[in-house]
Amino acid sequence: MTQAETPKKNSAFMKALKPSPELAAVIGPEAVPRTEVTKRLWEYIKAHNLQNPANKRNIVCDEKLMAVMGKREVTMFEMTGLVGKHLHAA
Repeated sequence: MTQAETPKKNSAFMKALKPSPELAAVIGPEAVPRTEVTKRLWEYIKAHNLQNPANKRNIVCDEKLMAVMGKREVTMFEMTGLVGKHLHAA
C-alpha cells in the first residue's frame, strides 16, 4: 500500500463537536471541528468589532460572548480554553 492509498486518520482537531446552547448562539447549532469553531468565533468577533482597539489581542465580549467566556474581556489565548468547556461529543 502506498502512502497515497493509506487512509488518513481523523485527528482530534477534526472531530466534530456539538456546541452548548450558549456557544450555538454565536457559531450556530451544528456539530463542527474545533478549527471551524475558532474560525466562526473570529468571524463573529470581527463582524461585531469586538477587538479592543488599544490591544487587538483582547476581545471585549458582548452579551452572547460573555455567556460563553464568563467575563467581559478575554485574551485571544484564553478564548480557546474557555470555549473548550462549551464543546461536547456529537
